[in-house]
Amino acid sequence: MLDWWLPENVSTYGRDIDWLFHLIYAITGVTFILVTVALVAFLIIYRDRPGRRARYTHGNTTLEIVWTIVPALILVVLTALSAPAWSRIKMSQPPSDFVVEVTAKQFNWQVKHPSSDKVFLDEMHVPVNKVVLVDLKSQDVIHSFFVPQFRIKQDAVPGRTIRAWFEVTKPGKYEWPCAELCGFGHSGMRGWIYVHSPDDYKKWAAENLGAAATPAETKPETAKPGDAAKPADKQPGGKAKK
Repeated sequence: MLDWWLPENVSTYGRDIDWLFHLIYAITGVTFILVTVALVAFLIIYRDRPGRRARYTHGNTTLEIVWTIVPALILVVLTALSAPAWSRIKMSQPPSDFVVEVTAKQFNWQVKHPSSDKVFLDEMHVPVNKVVLVDLKSQDVIHSFFVPQFRIKQDAVPGRTIRAWFEVTKPGKYEWPCAELCGFGHSGMRGWIYVHSPDDYKKWAAENLGAAATPAETKPETAKPGDAAKPADKQPGGKAKK
């Protein structure tokens, strides 16, 4: 009903979050109206009048108890209603073989896609209708991974790896700003997430990740007379190349 004033939802769990937002805004909206009406009424009823003397009143104990208990009950109900969504989104992740490593730093997002060590700055590419797991890190200060259309907002904390996830249902290009004040260049720290159809993603990965995943072989140098013997290059694990 109120979706028109929010960014378009393209996430599988976005509807659960939107429903909670709408409920909270409805409660706060009704409360705002009641408080405003009461304020205006008191301004009129207890306005200054000629010959009218001010008097002290303690108030109404029953009303004070009511307006203390009612907000507390509302908070308890909202907690109970939001717990299932919080548990599904934050406490667990669906199984997926698509894991993206994101390292935030002042003032860029460093992205490593699956099966590649190539680092992309401020640019992520994912397939549509695919669960994407994000291993989120920070190199310096607290940053915040925020994509409004995905209904995802997760802080990146130095010294920790925090896993978040999303599943997008609509291809497109989505802005990816940092939502935590992280320094002088904070306002310019933004990236873009490109959501492709499965075929388009395969094409993009073949063109951009294939070469990075398989480094080109280098030709051995021809030994020159008088050169000392060079030790064999070491591979990870301490073994030399054959």
